[in-house]
Amino acid sequence: MTMQGDAYLMCINPLCAMQYSITSTKVQCEKGHLLDVKYKKRPSDVLKEVFSQRRNPQGSIFNESGVWRFRELLNFCQIDTESIEECSKYLVSLDGAEGRQSKPYHMSKVAEFIGISNENLWLQPEGYNPSGSFKDNGMATAVTHAKMVGAKKIVCASTGNTSASAGMFAANEGIKCDVYIPAGQIAQGKLSQAYQFGAQIVEVDGNFDDALKQSLDDAQNHDGYTVNSINPFRIEGQKTIPFRALEYLNWEVPDWIVYPGGALGNTSSCGKALMELYEWGWIKKIPKIAVINSEGASTLCDLYNGKFEGEELRWNKGEPNTELISKYYNHLDKEGIKPKTKATAIQIGRPANILKGLRALDFTKGVVTTVSDREMLDAMSVVGLNGFDCEMASGASIAGIKKLMNEGIIKKDDIVVGILTGRQKDAMLPVEYHNNPENKFAKPPKN
Repeated sequence: MTMQGDAYLMCINPLCAMQYSITSTKVQCEKGHLLDVKYKKRPSDVLKEVFSQRRNPQGSIFNESGVWRFRELLNFCQIDTESIEECSKYLVSLDGAEGRQSKPYHMSKVAEFIGISNENLWLQPEGYNPSGSFKDNGMATAVTHAKMVGAKKIVCASTGNTSASAGMFAANEGIKCDVYIPAGQIAQGKLSQAYQFGAQIVEVDGNFDDALKQSLDDAQNHDGYTVNSINPFRIEGQKTIPFRALEYLNWEVPDWIVYPGGALGNTSSCGKALMELYEWGWIKKIPKIAVINSEGASTLCDLYNGKFEGEELRWNKGEPNTELISKYYNHLDKEGIKPKTKATAIQIGRPANILKGLRALDFTKGVVTTVSDREMLDAMSVVGLNGFDCEMASGASIAGIKKLMNEGIIKKDDIVVGILTGRQKDAMLPVEYHNNPENKFAKPPKN
């Protein structure tokens, strides 16, 4: 448990707070709590100007990268961030493409659909990442750490986008990649990417939660390095999603940041980013996080809003009622309830980052709700009518904003940033949607 330099790992439970070297590949402390990457130094907000200047990359792929442009805020490699030589040696990048094209946009038809003014709604499409989803932000940092510790193989479980991203980065770095998938429950467009990048597919008879369990066993017992969002280094890269949104808004903090809720890695990373920025004095106000579950995979919503046994699950200063979570999972098993939604990216019943997600919601006074498959499909389709592409799970952000506005939780004059987590990789979803004239935005073919 030795520490060197500025960066180290620390248990998220304040009463435990065990610390580990930054070169550790642990994803949990001895007591089973998740870990955070921590930094001793407090970065000066003069870096805001440095980040702005890097938007003219001046020949550096690390300035081009929407992840490594913010490298001082995630310098777990503890390198000289101004040295191209050191960046090239340590930082893993897809030629600067990760996060490069990701920024918030106004989408007038979406704003009209929601019932909010166009000026107040920003939507950030992470599907413009090279593998087509937000995962590339975190994969750049996870694989950087894997390379730093000399890992020969990366391992993940996936509902699709993680496998595509992991396969792409592994192929680019020349390391092996094992992908555990729930057989028959993954969009073919995502699965084909994993095959294309030469990943070893391992089919699991079960759902994503079963696949994750097997992949973690592989990582622990067969020298694999896990790149699921339970890995604290993946969370570091995903922090740059809100960094880019805030930078684009000149560090003027919105009222809300809205994400689809699956494994809760995005919720966790956004919470960590906001906690750090506030602690460092970079932001003076804290936006609320809204997490949008699918009705068919509503674990966080059920627990957070007291729909199970009447108790609202909370962070509780680092001591959440984990027994309530266990009881809920046992209830799912006993009743044979499996997560079920066409939005396969968020078809997750046991979110690996539920505790970090609770911490993020606590810090931001956030909310959790659910939306139906039909609502997500309508939202996905109206994004398309604005000339942008997003997958069904991304529609959760828009459908959730609409629902929360109708309930008066998001106010008419609030500034809202919605994250669209990935592009469309399930080719038949839009075809089926538009062939059904009963759908709100359907444009059926003419004979």
